[in-house]
Amino acid sequence: MFGFVQKNKRLIQIAFVLLIVPPFAFFGMESYTRSAGSKDDVASVDGSGISQREFAEELRQQQDRLRAAFGAGIDASALDTPEARGALIDSLVRQQLVYQEAVRSHVGVSKEMFDEVVASVPAFQRDGNFDAETAKAMLRARGISEEQFAATLRRDLTIGQLTGVVGSTAISSQAVTERLVGLQEQRREVAEALIASQPYLAQAKVPEAQVKAYYDANPAEFRIPERVRTEYVVLSGEALGRQDPVTEAELKAAYDARASQYKVEEQRRASHILVKTKEEADKLVADLRKSPGRFADLAKKHSQDPGSAEKGGDLGLFGRGMMVPAFEEAAFRQKEGEIGNPVQSDFGWHVIRVTGVQAAKTRGLQEVRADLAAEISKQKGVRRFAEAAEAFSNMVYEQADSLKPAAERFKLPVQTSGWITRTPSAEAGVLANAKLLGALFAADSVKTRRNTDAVEVAPNVLVAARVLEHQPAAQKKFEDVRGEIEQALRRAEAAKLAQREGEAKLATLRKGGDAGLKWGAPKAVSRRSPQGVPSTALRQIQAADATKLPAYVGAERGEEGYMIYRVNRLLEPEPKPEAQKVTDAARAAQQAGTEQLDAYVASLRARARVEVNKANLEKK
Repeated sequence: MFGFVQKNKRLIQIAFVLLIVPPFAFFGMESYTRSAGSKDDVASVDGSGISQREFAEELRQQQDRLRAAFGAGIDASALDTPEARGALIDSLVRQQLVYQEAVRSHVGVSKEMFDEVVASVPAFQRDGNFDAETAKAMLRARGISEEQFAATLRRDLTIGQLTGVVGSTAISSQAVTERLVGLQEQRREVAEALIASQPYLAQAKVPEAQVKAYYDANPAEFRIPERVRTEYVVLSGEALGRQDPVTEAELKAAYDARASQYKVEEQRRASHILVKTKEEADKLVADLRKSPGRFADLAKKHSQDPGSAEKGGDLGLFGRGMMVPAFEEAAFRQKEGEIGNPVQSDFGWHVIRVTGVQAAKTRGLQEVRADLAAEISKQKGVRRFAEAAEAFSNMVYEQADSLKPAAERFKLPVQTSGWITRTPSAEAGVLANAKLLGALFAADSVKTRRNTDAVEVAPNVLVAARVLEHQPAAQKKFEDVRGEIEQALRRAEAAKLAQREGEAKLATLRKGGDAGLKWGAPKAVSRRSPQGVPSTALRQIQAADATKLPAYVGAERGEEGYMIYRVNRLLEPEPKPEAQKVTDAARAAQQAGTEQLDAYVASLRARARVEVNKANLEKK
């Protein structure tokens, strides 16, 4: 499989694959040796089954990606709901529909493309180049065969090729783009007035019977969960990299190999005054050549570029390729301090003064030493992790009575945890992994106190643990939580009282009366920039009749109280640079492509025989 790569070490960046490959988030052998379906499958597409194992693995990967994005403390198990399971199976069905259509349409992946993609995976590289032995070791560390890796990657690339072609056929007109962007950026000036619930606490009375009824109706809320204390060992690429310090020779060699990356091209700093006509520009040039010191004042007074006008025309530092061609050519031709002849661009006429020149230079080794050392150390760590992972996993399994042998061999500390529960939380640190927690709370682990298997909790991070102490779940007594429940119910009742008062004041305002509210400072809000306004309230603000201002809307704020918003006026959209217009067009094109792909998949599904086994889908 790696033969072509060893002869052709050209690297390409294919974003679709790089999102998939590093975590090795593959479907498993079932993905490319699909059976004709079985009674244990969660779904089938034209007789091709999606197994429970495949579904469970995809669910686990989604939870891991959620933790990677938002931190280990997030409760990723929230994904495991009936709604989330339904969405996940729908995603797997979509992939299978597209893959089957790709096969029928003879969409394939060339050997050259496949091998170039493999070569571009950072985890498969050594010293910046593809290394077959590193790749094989990395796959072995994750229990994936070369054949499984190749087949699954080919399938993912095939799906990506067809979806890319379909999505690229969508066309988003300029009118549609402008309308979508306009809705996103429509700004309204609003002021807020909070009817706080705190003053109503004294009026909120909660009978004892209601407190007891709440306790009886919500036993799970007052249950002390099962918990354990553990000891554990972490094998990570980062730790292994630190064990092999970066040498001066390695730094010098890496710097020489990347010398071109550290070259900083010439940059210039300039100010400009943008006007509509050449006559205006010529007059400004004449005035400025007599009084150069007035440049900032004239820019603030005359420039049609609001972003720089406020700064006296200053545009900051820029390099080649960052400005429109005519402006760039003039700015890099002028001498520092010179007032050049007016220059025309698509935006109008520019009067330019170069205020600073930063000559081209190359960042020296000392300047990049820290970043370069970190990069080399990371590469070393990844390589050493790939080499050590299998041995570490075997040792904690074969010598299951203690973590000490593995810790000593790999020069790692044996760490201890505080009390942790089955639910991942930030306090659990690297132990906040559903698979690892499942192993720790398994009956065998609690009873025998043997090591868990080594579990990959993040890319290049393996953790093995064992239970030191165990406490079963227990129920809190009513007497211990009575005060806590009473306070919570009183806060809820106070919020209801504040809401009633707020709704009454809102009605008064809408009739033209004075509700006696203290309004906060006005602020501009939009769908793209809500300024802390909750989405439910923002929708009301945007829907308010702009022909009858001021308008008033209200929204509950939970235990905080009730918020009334006064919509004062519509605001002009903020001027946007050309680059933002390009971004808006790209975003609209992406949205059009997504809609096109959705319609395409819907047509495939309408022609296919899709069956979902809800009973199997609900199994844990």
